Amino acid sequence: MHKLIFLFAACMWSPSTLFSQQQLTWNDFADVRFHDIYSEKYDDYFLKPTFGTIINSFEGSSVSIKGYFLDFSSKEGSFYMVSRNPMSSCFFCGGAGPETIVEVIFKNKPNYKTDQVVEITGILELNAEDVDHCNYIVKEATASLVQ
Repeated sequence: MHKLIFLFAACMWSPSTLFSQQQLTWNDFADVRFHDIYSEKYDDYFLKPTFGTIINSFEGSSVSIKGYFLDFSSKEGSFYMVSRNPMSSCFFCGGAGPETIVEVIFKNKPNYKTDQVVEITGILELNAEDVDHCNYIVKEATASLVQ
């Protein structure tokens, strides 16, 4: 009987966790500490993250996050982010830090405008080494407009 109950509970739990994305909040991304490291390439100091156990548990998983769409594309290429704060409010000023932005690599070029609220879904990658990219990257991303 106990085996039957366990089997039923496992079947009820697994479809929702194996086949759907995890909805993250900006508090989940705050599970990180930073320390200064020197980059010979840039002759400057950068903040190197040490990710906490909560955010580490989502690496490689399908996740979604709601935030403000930011388009930094130029003639050289496309570059998109989602932020906890809107660009119009100086998204990276004041108390904001690297944990308040996520670099987004879309499957298809998005049609959104800066500061529109979107929900992105994709595979979370944690980046502690490459200072040319954000600490949080969502790859293979899709998005939908929230507002």
